[in-house]
Amino acid sequence: MQNSNSSLTLTKKALLFCFLMIYACTTAIADEAKRPNILFAIADDWGVHGGAYGTTWVKTPTLDRVAREGLLFKNAFTPTAKCAPSRACILTGRYPWQLEDAANHQCYFPAKFKSWPEVLMEQGWFVGITGKGWGPGEANDASGKPRQIAGVPFNKRQTKPIASGIGNNDYAANFADFLDQTPDGKPWCFWYGALEPHRSYEYQSGVKIGGKMLSDIEQVPDYWPDTEVVRHDMLDYALEVESMDKHLGRMLDELERRGELDNTLVIFTSDHGMPFPRVKGYAYYDSNHVPLAIRWPKGIANAGRTIDDFVSFTDVAATVLDVAGIKANESGMAELAGQSWRPILESDQAGQVIAKRDHVLIGKERTDVGRPKDVGYPIRGLVRNDYLYLKNYEPSRWPAGNPETGYLDTDGSPTKSLILEVGRKNRNDHFWQWNFGMRPSEELYDLKSDPYCTSNLAAAQEQKSRLSEMNDSMTQELKSHSDPRALGNGDVFDSYPVAASAARNFYERMLKGEKVKAGWVSETDFEKEPLK
Repeated sequence: MQNSNSSLTLTKKALLFCFLMIYACTTAIADEAKRPNILFAIADDWGVHGGAYGTTWVKTPTLDRVAREGLLFKNAFTPTAKCAPSRACILTGRYPWQLEDAANHQCYFPAKFKSWPEVLMEQGWFVGITGKGWGPGEANDASGKPRQIAGVPFNKRQTKPIASGIGNNDYAANFADFLDQTPDGKPWCFWYGALEPHRSYEYQSGVKIGGKMLSDIEQVPDYWPDTEVVRHDMLDYALEVESMDKHLGRMLDELERRGELDNTLVIFTSDHGMPFPRVKGYAYYDSNHVPLAIRWPKGIANAGRTIDDFVSFTDVAATVLDVAGIKANESGMAELAGQSWRPILESDQAGQVIAKRDHVLIGKERTDVGRPKDVGYPIRGLVRNDYLYLKNYEPSRWPAGNPETGYLDTDGSPTKSLILEVGRKNRNDHFWQWNFGMRPSEELYDLKSDPYCTSNLAAAQEQKSRLSEMNDSMTQELKSHSDPRALGNGDVFDSYPVAASAARNFYERMLKGEKVKAGWVSETDFEKEPLK
């Protein structure tokens, strides 16, 4: 009798074990189904210009669709307005001043900082990339092996571009190849890294190929002269933005055909502002302010909302890990500085959703070479309550790079060449001063009345209390991040080596008479003599 009861007990335990196993597997399958696929689309050097943002001279039907069927963010910012450090923040969820070498452009990416695409791959996701991921610079693991820091490359398919400045990568076709190779039942993540609208452009392609008119532009930014040259340059930029937007549109269509669109989280953004003087490589409002639209029908409540919350690229990693069901503290990544956007996605509110998201921190270290010993132009800044505060730690340095080395922190362009030509005739010209002249130690701008940041209020008596308060608030937060610059150890950023040998010691090599090249600027950008 005892043996019979014992057998019955064992049978019950076995049945219970089987039930628990079935339940666990069913739950795991259900959780797997809840996880969305992820399409992260990032342009190269695209400012906040598109139909959804009210820009009429740049046609962006895909941006407009993502915003209409999801969320449009009005106050999204990158901490640094240059490719490599901005993308490092996206990939790691940390501010540049928390990333050691990776705070700089053309750096060696520290092996200790893991990226979220690497985490997803470790967790069994199928992760791919087409176009540009992180860079320029070198990203190797501890053994010296190159890292797939943004995913496995898919770049075989090419197409004939409509203009010579546009690349031949058929991004959308490469995405289709990626989908074809995705294992059944596996969640996937794809990084679409457009090279557009990075320089260079085919001059007047916006008019000749895009059918645009110079009069289409409602306003040229106050910091540039309003001339035909500048307007052509802006329209050429617009054509490249539109090309990038069309590829994402084709990707969404592909997902729709496969029945995967509504279970895909689409994040559409850019690494920083447009590649023009006083924007890319600087720290003004147009430099760090970026477009951001998110679509995810299964995870967004009340689609079509416009969000006023201030969000940062440091939030991207936290958001991706959150929707992927991966705990940040179990990911192997360094501690994240950002917070997930999921509460904003799941809210039904528009405007300001989370009260504490009322500001962002920005700044920069070395965003390019061209100064003695390859030092940078360190800045920290705070955007809050319609004001931008900037602290320039080394105001004796040239902000765009030394004149005799071509102002290497500003990409070559017709706009740049025009402003430099005018400046050579008159160093007091305000356009030259705004774009290339020396800066004071502090800057303060009223973004409501002066969105182009041309009227510095730092010396105004009525702004003294605001200036002091913003500086104190910014410094306190930077110290909480253990920012070496705020702690008085900022020289460490200047000690990190330049990865590209062709660019290393550019200033010193020029002084020695070596004919060094900088392919991103024009030969006429170099001043014949150093300026005082």
